[in-house]
Formats: sequence, C-alpha cells, structure tokens
Amino acid sequence: MAKKFPSNPPHPERLCWGCDLYCPATDLRCGNGSDRTPHPSELWGEDWQAMDGGTPAENAASAPEDAGAVPPATTP
Repeated sequence: MAKKFPSNPPHPERLCWGCDLYCPATDLRCGNGSDRTPHPSELWGEDWQAMDGGTPAENAASAPEDAGAVPPATTP
C-alpha cells in the first residue's frame, strides 16, 4: 500500500518526493536521479491541487477533442 501523499508538508525541501520512500534530501536511496524531486507545492504554490479545476476524469471529459492537435502548416 502506498503512503498517503501530503498536500502541503511543513518543510518539503527536506525530502525527495520522487517515490514512496520519501528519502532525506541528503540521502537519496532510490537512484531516482542525482537531484531530489521537488514537491508540487514547491513548484506551483500551496494551491497546486486546485490548478486543474477538477479530477483527471472530469478534465478529460471536458477537454475539446482536438486539444493537442497540431495546426496545419501555412505556406507564404
């Protein structure tokens, strides 16, 4: 069973958030890279969970069908 992911930990800079080990930033055990993985609150602020406005299923249902489509190239 995976550990519960904290939404706003008091000191996110002290841990690596790349896997369920939550290693100290000075002792990375999983080999997830040479640097620690930051917590989402460090990247996008404390309201990071409200950024997308809903659950992934809700967002996928409301996304337009051509989202991510590349527009056709125009010639001059």
